[in-house]
Amino acid sequence: MADDRTNRGPQDRSRINLGEDYEVRYWTDKFGISKSQLEEAVRKAGSSAAAVEEELRRQTLSGDR
Repeated sequence: MADDRTNRGPQDRSRINLGEDYEVRYWTDKFGISKSQLEEAVRKAGSSAAAVEEELRRQTLSGDR
Protein backbone atom coordinates (compact mmCIF):
# COMPACT_ATOMS: atom_id res chain seq x y z
CA MET A 1 0.00 0.00 0.00
CA ALA A 2 1.37 3.43 -0.95
CA ASP A 3 2.01 6.15 1.62
CA ASP A 4 -0.82 8.62 2.17
CA ARG A 5 0.83 11.87 1.05
CA THR A 6 -1.90 13.94 2.75
CA ASN A 7 -0.69 12.69 6.13
CA ARG A 8 1.97 15.20 7.22
CA GLY A 9 3.59 13.03 9.89
CA PRO A 10 5.47 9.77 9.46
CA GLN A 11 3.56 6.49 9.31
CA ASP A 12 5.70 5.01 12.06
CA ARG A 13 6.73 7.74 14.47
CA SER A 14 9.33 5.47 16.05
CA ARG A 15 11.46 5.39 12.87
CA ILE A 16 12.96 8.12 10.67
CA ASN A 17 12.72 7.52 6.92
CA LEU A 18 15.12 9.82 5.08
CA GLY A 19 13.72 8.62 1.74
CA GLU A 20 10.47 10.57 2.13
CA ASP A 21 10.65 14.37 1.85
CA TYR A 22 7.58 14.91 4.03
CA GLU A 23 9.10 12.78 6.79
CA VAL A 24 12.40 14.67 6.59
CA ARG A 25 10.44 17.94 6.93
CA TYR A 26 8.52 16.53 9.91
CA TRP A 27 11.65 15.43 11.78
CA THR A 28 13.72 18.54 10.99
CA ASP A 29 10.84 20.71 12.25
CA LYS A 30 10.34 18.52 15.32
CA PHE A 31 14.01 18.61 16.31
CA GLY A 32 14.70 22.15 15.01
CA ILE A 33 17.66 21.04 12.88
CA SER A 34 18.74 21.06 9.24
CA LYS A 35 18.40 18.13 6.85
CA SER A 36 22.16 17.55 6.93
CA GLN A 37 22.14 17.47 10.75
CA LEU A 38 19.29 14.94 10.66
CA GLU A 39 21.15 12.80 8.12
CA GLU A 40 24.29 12.85 10.28
CA ALA A 41 22.36 11.93 13.42
CA VAL A 42 20.64 9.04 11.62
CA ARG A 43 24.01 7.88 10.26
CA LYS A 44 25.43 7.82 13.80
CA ALA A 45 22.41 6.53 15.75
CA GLY A 46 20.33 4.58 13.24
CA SER A 47 16.74 5.22 12.17
CA SER A 48 15.16 4.96 15.62
CA ALA A 49 13.61 8.34 16.48
CA ALA A 50 14.47 7.85 20.16
CA ALA A 51 18.11 7.06 19.35
CA VAL A 52 18.36 10.08 17.04
CA GLU A 53 16.83 12.32 19.69
CA GLU A 54 19.37 11.02 22.22
CA GLU A 55 22.22 11.58 19.73
CA LEU A 56 21.07 15.17 19.15
CA ARG A 57 20.84 15.73 22.92
CA ARG A 58 24.35 14.32 23.33
CA GLN A 59 25.66 16.61 20.58
CA THR A 60 24.04 19.63 22.21
CA LEU A 61 25.51 18.80 25.61
CA SER A 62 29.00 18.24 24.20
CA GLY A 63 28.85 21.27 21.90
CA ASP A 64 29.17 19.24 18.68
CA ARG A 65 26.15 20.88 17.15
